[in-house]
Amino acid sequence: MTAADTATALLVSDHVDGSVYVLTVPDGDVTGRLTGRHLSEHAGFLALPEGRVACVDDRRGELLVLDPFGEKLVELAVPVAVPAEHLACDPSGRRLAVTTGLGKNTEPWSDLLTVVDLGTGETARVRTRVGEPGVTVLGSGDPLVVLRHREPGALAVHRFADLLAAPPGCPVAAPHALLPLPDDGHGDAQDPRSGRVFAATGEGVHTVRRKGDSLVAETVIPWESPARGWYLRLDTRRRALWSTLRGGDPDPLRWPDWTNQAWCHELETGRTHLTELGSGLVFRLALARHHTAFSRVHPDGDELVLLGADGALRRVALPAMDGAPRRGGTPWEGVQRRAVAASPGSDWVAVTRGGHAEVHVVDARTGHEASRPRLDTPLHHGGHVMLLSRNDGAAGDPVGR
Repeated sequence: MTAADTATALLVSDHVDGSVYVLTVPDGDVTGRLTGRHLSEHAGFLALPEGRVACVDDRRGELLVLDPFGEKLVELAVPVAVPAEHLACDPSGRRLAVTTGLGKNTEPWSDLLTVVDLGTGETARVRTRVGEPGVTVLGSGDPLVVLRHREPGALAVHRFADLLAAPPGCPVAAPHALLPLPDDGHGDAQDPRSGRVFAATGEGVHTVRRKGDSLVAETVIPWESPARGWYLRLDTRRRALWSTLRGGDPDPLRWPDWTNQAWCHELETGRTHLTELGSGLVFRLALARHHTAFSRVHPDGDELVLLGADGALRRVALPAMDGAPRRGGTPWEGVQRRAVAASPGSDWVAVTRGGHAEVHVVDARTGHEASRPRLDTPLHHGGHVMLLSRNDGAAGDPVGR
């Protein structure tokens, strides 16, 4: 393995300001920058093979394929419907799907779905159903696009080839098959090895597998807690599903009292592990080589929480953010937050300090902060980050994060 194979890069997006940075790890030197690019924080970054990354520019309406390790950062730009809600690809990384959501609107209004074949350059847009659908692209040879809808809840199955062959004019695309789901689905994952799709609901994690051009429901994986997960992620290191379970009074004004548990379900053994993380705001997580990283925001002090593969917890105090969520307010509107990133091939973890233009680069093995690069834009709302190396296995998770 060459040095180029093991080099690690950090992508940092200030989606409000419209800047994207590429930094070295752990030094934090800026090696590349895009301006005028407002990436969808909700659709996130999608790892593709050979260290490439897909994301969506919500202002220009383009799917971008980035190469943080190449001479030219933007490898490809393809028009897609926006605002981007979720982004996913098939296990080969060739065929992608982008759903649309609310954007800056209070009611669902867009029913557009875009599919892209990076191998041929073909793309098509169709109409599906208004809402905030999650998406997975199941199978590489003749893939299915699986949309996870809410209210009413369902998994809608479309043949990728049928969507790509749709005529111009954004025609309505009726699903080839439909599987019922509870109305409160939020969180999607796919395990390419088994060909299963997972959807998080209040009941637990619904599991389905492909059978021909349809889906067959399997066992619901329980949360084993009175709380529930709103985020679902495949762990490519140990073949497990991860989530953060949020409990307590759902009133956003009570956010400092929300409980948080790390939820890990081993796909091979069926065992589930719960770990208490502390109260406050914990949402997305990141997977390093031997640790799972969480950022916890709380009025009494923020921290980076590192959960080792052996179950040991390490807590790293983080400096306060001006404009952080306060008691008596919500953790969502007009406040600063934190984003966290890690690579399954590295021990480095990155966590942002929203509003301060800072990123903390931490060694998960020791909890030591190796560097604190400061950027030219504030990193509004915490920005969005991705830490990767060229062959770290992250592309084994074909859902945008």
